[in-house]
Amino acid sequence: MFSYVRGIISASFSSVVTMFYFFYNSLPGKYMLRVRLVALLFFFSTVSGACSTGTTEHGDIPVEDEMRNSRPDTAAAKRKALAPANRTIDLLGNPFLADYRQSRSLNAYFARINADFTLEAEPIENTHRASVTDTIYIIRFGDSMIELYAPTQTGDLLLQVADIHSNGIVLRNNMKVGMSQPELMNKLKNFDVRIMQTNSEVVATSMEGAPASLRFYLKNGKVKRIRYEGYVD
Repeated sequence: MFSYVRGIISASFSSVVTMFYFFYNSLPGKYMLRVRLVALLFFFSTVSGACSTGTTEHGDIPVEDEMRNSRPDTAAAKRKALAPANRTIDLLGNPFLADYRQSRSLNAYFARINADFTLEAEPIENTHRASVTDTIYIIRFGDSMIELYAPTQTGDLLLQVADIHSNGIVLRNNMKVGMSQPELMNKLKNFDVRIMQTNSEVVATSMEGAPASLRFYLKNGKVKRIRYEGYVD
C-alpha cells in the first residue's frame, strides 16, 4: 500500500512542479501569489485522495475488516477454559458435593464432617497402566467412612463408596441420618433419579449412564443408615 501511495505522490509532485514552472514564469507579478495558492491546493487534494483508498495489499480487504478479523476470539477461549471448572455434578455422581472444583479437594470433605475423623492413604496400581500408581483415600469418623479414588494423571478425586451411620455428615439438599421418610422423599424429588421405596429402604438409582446407587436404610420410618456406591472406571 505504501509503495503505491509513494508512486502517486511522486508522479503528482513532478507534474505539478513542471506546470507551475512554465506557467509561473509567463505571468505578471500581481498574479503570482494567487497561482502559488492554486498549485498548493491541487497538490494536497491529489495526495489525500491517494491515501484514503481504505484498502490493504492483501487482496484489497478494507482495513477495518482486516483489523476485525485479526483480533483473537477471547470470549470463545474463556468459555472453553471455564466450562470444565463450572461443571455441576449430579446427585449420583457425588451426593456430598455439587461443585466440580470442590470435589477435587479433600478439604471440601473435611469441612462437611462434624465429627473427629482420620485419613488413610493407600497406593494402588492403575487398572489401565501398570506403570502408574494411583491413590485410595479413606476418611473414617465413628462407624462411618468415605472412600475416594485419586488417579495420578488427572488430578481428580472420585467418590467410590460412602457408608454413613450418623449425622456427622450431611448430604446435598440437607439429607441426613435421622430424617423421616416423607421428608427424604420430598428432597429426592428435586433430583433427576429413579426412586424405589419400601418400608425398609429407599433407593435412588441413575435414570441412564453409569450405574450408581444411593440407599437410605429405614427404621421406624426414619433414616438410620446411608450407603452410596459409585462407578469409577
